[in-house]
Amino acid sequence: MVDVVSPALARRIALAAQGFGRPLPEVPGTRAVAGVVDRLGLLQIDSVNVFERSHYLPAFSRVGAYDRAALDRITTGRRGRMVEYWAHQAAYIPRELWPLFEFRREEHRRQGSDWGGWLTENRSLADWLRGELSHNGPMQASAIEHDSNERGGSSWWGWSDVKRTLEWMFRTGEVVCVERRRFERVYALPEQALPAALLDAAPSEADSVRALVARASSALGIATEADLADYWRMLRGPVRAAVADLVDDGVLIPVTVPGWTTGSRPTPAWLHRDARRPRRMEAAAVLSPFDPVVWFRPRTERLFDFHYRIEIYTPEPERKFGYYSLPVLLDDRVVGRVDLKSDRKAGVLRVQSAWSEPSAPTDTAARLAPVLARAAAWQGLGEVAVTGRGDLSPALAAELRSVA
Repeated sequence: MVDVVSPALARRIALAAQGFGRPLPEVPGTRAVAGVVDRLGLLQIDSVNVFERSHYLPAFSRVGAYDRAALDRITTGRRGRMVEYWAHQAAYIPRELWPLFEFRREEHRRQGSDWGGWLTENRSLADWLRGELSHNGPMQASAIEHDSNERGGSSWWGWSDVKRTLEWMFRTGEVVCVERRRFERVYALPEQALPAALLDAAPSEADSVRALVARASSALGIATEADLADYWRMLRGPVRAAVADLVDDGVLIPVTVPGWTTGSRPTPAWLHRDARRPRRMEAAAVLSPFDPVVWFRPRTERLFDFHYRIEIYTPEPERKFGYYSLPVLLDDRVVGRVDLKSDRKAGVLRVQSAWSEPSAPTDTAARLAPVLARAAAWQGLGEVAVTGRGDLSPALAAELRSVA
């Protein structure tokens, strides 16, 4: 008999699996930050820096105002615990997961080396780049271009042949990204950055997908097949086979959640055997648009009845909620969104708009104000200013005045 999990319990299970519902540490240290990384299994990277770069935000949402240098030590450099790869999108992943993506690198090798493929047509450039990195050690594409121009080589501009070739080599695993400087990737040969044991390990695709589905199910707590496939952006067929194996092994427990439907039929879901089932959830946070809680929009709507689209690419006159609106999490519901901008020159965190959902509790502004004050302090900003756009802005401005 398949267990039935109520929608409210499903939300609490999902949030607990993501690390919510725990008291914020007074001084979040490296251990607390590492715990977030271990729980999520990846941190999505994005270039937008209007408030803070996305990979820093999940730890802030879960443990509070930590020292970002602690995360830098974990994610970057040859001594870091993580490496960048195309996991969900561009993301930091624990280095021990590197072998599990060999099937994806092999697919990119086929794509880049097919007739007319970029690497086939530019093999001599790829070989030259390997030689440069072997001789000089880790380098940025811009540094390679500069050195080549200084020596009288070809001149490249914009998204150059060098950059494009390095990006293909990054996808195929011929190079790795050891860190970013001013958000530009620093490339290295795999043997310069990763232990030989990781480079020599290459599980089968089926074993890799099974391990990745197990990691995703642990991070999600309760999930559909689509949720599990999206976590690492994998095809549904191999994920379906992995789910069947994990059910047979007792890792995943089939459940149904009333209201989770595909057409007129219940959508199958699975509970991770180690998932906590909290009786209540206490949380107050703003979420990155690229936080695993909300990054798969169908799951966000299914769990929270929250329709969310980031409006970065929407023309300004057509934006409803703002350029970089962050979902607001209170307890086990997503109750609103705030468009934040760190005005570092003025020393102000600007709330450019604040909106509440129809089901938002009456104390939403009162509970959100301390979160924003904490965010401003974390960013090294002296105050929070609300511009007035959005139905939540007047109450939020009043609450911020009272906590100032």
